Amino acid sequence: MSAAPDPIRIAMWSGPRNISTAMMRSFGARPDCVVSDEPFYGAFLKASGAPHPMADQIIADMDCDWHSVLATQSGAVPDGGAAPIWYQKHMAHHMIGPVGIADMPDHRHAFLIRAPERVAASYARKNELRSAEMLGFGQMRQSIEAVAARSDRAPIVVDSDAILADPARQLAALCRALGIGWSEHMLSWESGPHRDDGIWGAHWYDAVNASTGFAAASRAPGELGEEYQKTVDACREDYEFMLKYAI
Repeated sequence: MSAAPDPIRIAMWSGPRNISTAMMRSFGARPDCVVSDEPFYGAFLKASGAPHPMADQIIADMDCDWHSVLATQSGAVPDGGAAPIWYQKHMAHHMIGPVGIADMPDHRHAFLIRAPERVAASYARKNELRSAEMLGFGQMRQSIEAVAARSDRAPIVVDSDAILADPARQLAALCRALGIGWSEHMLSWESGPHRDDGIWGAHWYDAVNASTGFAAASRAPGELGEEYQKTVDACREDYEFMLKYAI
């Protein structure tokens, strides 16, 4: 019996509060796709000591060895599955260890971005926002520049607000860019926690757990205050650089 073909591994990179979990829900709703939720999160927390909610529980629950996690994400489809597509949700700012995007040549990389004022306002409701680095804009830009330098094709970038404004059109364009077929299953999902969610979903995923699809973007956030505005301003140049690549 011949071996099953390698899956199409999609590495979707984002920062926090970029509708990244909704995108994971969207791909997870496809009958031909399995998903992984932030597999390097435990390694990041163990290496950084960052004071995130549930940090000790997350570290205890996950494989925290960088090379082992990389091998898993580059190996067989989880649970012995035969799904042809494997969607992996990754956070660019998690990659502070000895492995990175260059060590994932068999993945199809894409980048999910969002206006920094929206990211900062959403993040601040869930965790203390102490620096611009916590939002991942600089790390995302570096990854995009690395992908651009290695390929004659433009990096695949999608903007969260564009997806929320027209999910079907934007997701179809994303699928074309990734070289996979479009599926209308991506427009809706079951509410509540999902089996592939990381345990941190208990803290972070209340809004997406209440959803069954992409909701329209809320109005622009109000006044953020001087401290948060400085963080937003520090992220602006990187965001605008990445936005130039948006599909």
